[in-house]
Amino acid sequence: MSVAKKLCRVGHNRKRIAVCNSRDDCLAGSINDNNNNEGNFVMSYLRAASPVLKHLLSRLKGFVAVVSVAAIVSACGVVDQMVYKTTGDVLQGFSRNHTVPYLLQTNDLAMGCAMSEATAPLLLSFGRVTSEPDQLAVILYLSAGGCAEEQAREFELEGLAAMYGLNASGAEDAMIRQKRAYVLASERYFRAWQHFSAYYGDPDAEVCPHFYDDTDEFVYLAGLLSGLQALNAQIQSTSSSGDVPTNIGPIVARAAACLDNEKWWGVPMALQAVVGSMLPGILSDGEDAFAWLEAADQLGDRGGVRLAYVFHAMAAVNAGDETMLKGVVRNYVQSVDDYPASESWRFLDAMASKMMVALSDRLWMENAGHRTPLGRLGSFWDDPKEPTETMNLDDLL
Repeated sequence: MSVAKKLCRVGHNRKRIAVCNSRDDCLAGSINDNNNNEGNFVMSYLRAASPVLKHLLSRLKGFVAVVSVAAIVSACGVVDQMVYKTTGDVLQGFSRNHTVPYLLQTNDLAMGCAMSEATAPLLLSFGRVTSEPDQLAVILYLSAGGCAEEQAREFELEGLAAMYGLNASGAEDAMIRQKRAYVLASERYFRAWQHFSAYYGDPDAEVCPHFYDDTDEFVYLAGLLSGLQALNAQIQSTSSSGDVPTNIGPIVARAAACLDNEKWWGVPMALQAVVGSMLPGILSDGEDAFAWLEAADQLGDRGGVRLAYVFHAMAAVNAGDETMLKGVVRNYVQSVDDYPASESWRFLDAMASKMMVALSDRLWMENAGHRTPLGRLGSFWDDPKEPTETMNLDDLL
């Protein structure tokens, strides 16, 4: 086969004629040209290295993709944390400054129970992304504990009704349910006590905490109530495996001295007195716990929040004095007639009313087989009947 001769121009800045079999040979024949030497070297290197470069570029693309995704996810996480924290802070502040005061102005205890049980997990979960809502937790767990205790009292009444009707198995089942409810109540009250201790510090400390406002003081009082209620519920459950320390009563009595009795309806004094009625050494020598409780009742009358009567009744129950208990219930009913409930604290006064009705119901169920009849709170089955006027009809015949 003949080879065709071709002329080609080679070189970068000068012209030279070469005899080539093809354009490729012509380019190859220009190896003596310095400029073309450099270009051909680079091209040859790139051709030889192209598989490696492609692999490196592929790996680089993957790395960049991973870094990009990580950056996006991290940015989303930061944004989420910011949103969650802001939301948590807003809800905590709103609940403390508006929801709780609004609730305390109402007297619907059932709605308060539903709110505390339903919203506690939501509101308290924000402690995972922002500061722990300890003060709010005290209120929510105290209220939720009251819900469980209310169930326990209902089961107790069922058991007493079964006993009155000589239904032994029904009575036993109701009492078992009562103890289970008291276990739950004790756990919830104790959770409130733990959050109270986390926020205000050791309640057994010698120095009282600094209070910023009335809400701060109220939550402190609620924490003391939760501690005493936790111990009482644990005792009622007859559970020996509870976590509530048995010395919580004296701690509550000492810490109650940090609050003003006149301002808080005699409740701090009543807390000290009810503990003093059960444990020696709480009150000074010569001081009568029941005299303290009567004084606390009067402060509750004037303040329109009658929680002190509840502790007075509890002390009477612990003392086994039924006559005193009846007297406390009667005095409470008279107080309601004489003194209106505080507009800002209706919820607490309604709680006191609920407790007094429950104590009266227990007495009625044990002795008459039914609860307190409607409209007869303050009266009892064995009260002497009022004489009724009779007419002699003989003269009309």
